[in-house]
Amino acid sequence: MRVWIIVGVAVGLVAGLFLVTITVTSVVNTQQQALNLFRMANCNAAIGPWADTVGDAAAGEGLAGRLSADQRGIAAQIISIGKGRQLPPLAWQVAIQAGMQESSLTNVTHGDAAGPDSRGIFQMRFTMGWGTEAQLLDINYEVNKFYDVLTKIPNWQQLRPGDAAQAVERSAFPGAYDKWEAMAADLIKTVGDIADPTGCGQQAGLAGLALPANQAAAKAIAYAMQQLGKPYIWGGNGPVGYDCSGLMQQAYLAAGIQLPRVAADQYHAGAMLPVDQAQPGDLVFLATDKSNLATIHHVAMYLGDHKIIEAQDFGIPIHIRPFSFTEAEVVPQAVRPGV
Repeated sequence: MRVWIIVGVAVGLVAGLFLVTITVTSVVNTQQQALNLFRMANCNAAIGPWADTVGDAAAGEGLAGRLSADQRGIAAQIISIGKGRQLPPLAWQVAIQAGMQESSLTNVTHGDAAGPDSRGIFQMRFTMGWGTEAQLLDINYEVNKFYDVLTKIPNWQQLRPGDAAQAVERSAFPGAYDKWEAMAADLIKTVGDIADPTGCGQQAGLAGLALPANQAAAKAIAYAMQQLGKPYIWGGNGPVGYDCSGLMQQAYLAAGIQLPRVAADQYHAGAMLPVDQAQPGDLVFLATDKSNLATIHHVAMYLGDHKIIEAQDFGIPIHIRPFSFTEAEVVPQAVRPGV
């Protein structure tokens, strides 16, 4: 008897290790899908010239090619600091456009008739609370200060780069920053080593994945992806952990759309469509009795390619899993919030 127990335990251990291997492989695969979808969700066509014409790209390359080594060095520092702060390429672009307009990407040590107290790359004024005169000549301080102000502007990532630069600088010539858009984009590509800064070009590695249903969906996906691995918490509304509807509510709140708090109410918070026509960002629901919507007990976000992201249950971190439209409890309608 003991021999069979030992054999049984050994077989169980082998089976367990096999299941762990499968689980780890699955996690790696879903994390790669998450990365791909996160890149897609963060696609930002505001960065030119990928959003414009080939001529703009050529013009930007020409302007960038005429910069001195010192100017390119300052652009490189702007990009390096932005990367270090994990800011998206759009932030680097805004800072480069502002710096080019204000100082031609030069760390100016003096002001002018219009602003005798202005200093540095961004012509910040030491009499207006931007910092001391010495600080405004310290490139690390200047660039970080610019990013500090930029990232506090509501919805700055939805603004055209020149408009975001103006929101920081508050210039008397608000349209002046736009003319450096293509040049800044070229610097992001060449100095920043970002082949496609928008993420909207050819989506390498995204085969089989559909585009998000709309811009709000893209933002909601991006938020949800950032929560991967956090714990399921009953009634959780973030940021430490979430339950299923809490995750969906906060994801869409990040996209500017207010959803009700519980799953059954979220079912009525958008346009309905057949679940098998769901697109990334749409909400899918599970119900104990699909003919009785009062029994809806779970909501998840569809990601395309037959995958969902969800806060599933106690002891299970927020994750991506395979999903079938024909699962036993899947409600026949999906919901597109904000439509």
